[in-house]
Amino acid sequence: MAVWLRALTELERGGEAAVLVTVLSARGSTPREAGCKMVVTAHAQHDTIGGGSLEFTCVGAARELLTGGDAPVLRDFPLGPSLGQCCGGHVSVLFEPIRPRSFRVAIFGAGHVGRALAGLLSSLPLRVTLIDTRAEALSGLPPEIAALYTEDPAREAAALPARTLVLVMTHDHQIDFDIVAAALRRRDLAAVGLIGSDTKRARFVRRLARLGLPAGSIEALICPIGIAGAGGKLPAEIAISVAAQILQIQQSQQKAVTPMKTPERLQDGPDECGDCSGICANSGTGARRETAA
Repeated sequence: MAVWLRALTELERGGEAAVLVTVLSARGSTPREAGCKMVVTAHAQHDTIGGGSLEFTCVGAARELLTGGDAPVLRDFPLGPSLGQCCGGHVSVLFEPIRPRSFRVAIFGAGHVGRALAGLLSSLPLRVTLIDTRAEALSGLPPEIAALYTEDPAREAAALPARTLVLVMTHDHQIDFDIVAAALRRRDLAAVGLIGSDTKRARFVRRLARLGLPAGSIEALICPIGIAGAGGKLPAEIAISVAAQILQIQQSQQKAVTPMKTPERLQDGPDECGDCSGICANSGTGARRETAA
């Protein structure tokens, strides 16, 4: 596996933002060929696009993007005296900010539905953890899914990061209850959902009330989980219904906390082919294009 690709995988797992820097085109004498890549974080660099002043400039530009927006940027670099390089060639470099998956989902229970749901969510921009008391149930998961074996799932629920969405679907009703009780004692979670019927919800509500949990916290419990009326009892069918509900919750919360932003105005300017007005029609990247002085 290439150094830059391995770095992206590890950074994704660690939740660290980065910029993927790619040489899209190289003409004349250049340090590296088109297609070479490197990954830049706030404090590290992985792989190389050839070293020298070009790379130094690109690392700095990438770190500036980490503090700015998410849109990719395409920059043109003539490798002449202004850049401190005497190659005499010309390169176009694409900077793509890669933000960590920020919305967290904790699935308690690696049974048929839990695994089906984890597999479905693995292709979405979510940070998903599958938690179970059975180590063998956590094997063979997609690499995007974090597996957590624990002997005390209720303790794990109490220690989850704020704004995590909690879904409870273990193999044991008492374990389910303990997790739900621990989660509902908190006020900073995105939501708490429990697999089951209206009857199961009613029983849990009575037991939670006897524990002294506030009525408002108990009322917030989502049970049954999934989109109403979706139907189907197969694990995959339930997983699709629950995944759709997760996206609804995620989007509603993002709208609640994210202010509307005015799109960045692209700067007009000619490019090498003479018919570009801010976005290179030939590159197909949709990135803002800049030319280095």
